Amino acid sequence: MKVRFSNINLTTAIAIAFCLLLMDQAFKFFIKLNYPLSLYGNGAIIDWGFFKLLFVENKGMAMGTKLNDILPFFSDKMAKLVLTIFRMIAIVGIGYWLWDNVRKQSSNLFRWALCLIFAGALGNLIDSIFYGVIFSHSYGQVATLFPEGGGYAPLFQGHVVDMLQFPLVSWNWPDWMPWVGGEPYTFFQYVFNIADSAISIGVGILIVFNKSIFGKVE
Repeated sequence: MKVRFSNINLTTAIAIAFCLLLMDQAFKFFIKLNYPLSLYGNGAIIDWGFFKLLFVENKGMAMGTKLNDILPFFSDKMAKLVLTIFRMIAIVGIGYWLWDNVRKQSSNLFRWALCLIFAGALGNLIDSIFYGVIFSHSYGQVATLFPEGGGYAPLFQGHVVDMLQFPLVSWNWPDWMPWVGGEPYTFFQYVFNIADSAISIGVGILIVFNKSIFGKVE
């Protein structure tokens, strides 16, 4: 299967990353400055059945997993700090990887994928580094920007803002099933943001078009 994208040079890559970053941060700022957290049992901001607009904060990694869930000897603060530092190192690596592939004029699909992944990772990194300092908390209240008493967390301890959910279908597992029997389940229940979408699309390009990307240069 042959799929062509517009050619990406360094200027285009920067422009795409900047636009994605701007959309991601603008949406997050809008949610933070207009709504309190969507606590369990409360209604969604928008509920169309197949789509919900919520406001949740992710203190960890994908799907809310925390580093100290895997490494329990870390405290919550240390786990968050290590995760944020790891994200910073990863951003530098992905950024260099993108620049090097643009310079070498490698597979155009590869450059697109790296550009999306870089922009998404940078968007979530900004939340982790700065949001705890520049915003007040959102529990039961709408956050304020640059609060007088300081933010809800120190530098590098911010929470990633998520808001998009597509709960496509729900069911109850049959009672005879071990562990999950009788429990309700919603397919695609996870809440994400624009940055997550960019990362997922970038990774999807790498998976679907891996032969075109890694097999030969376009």
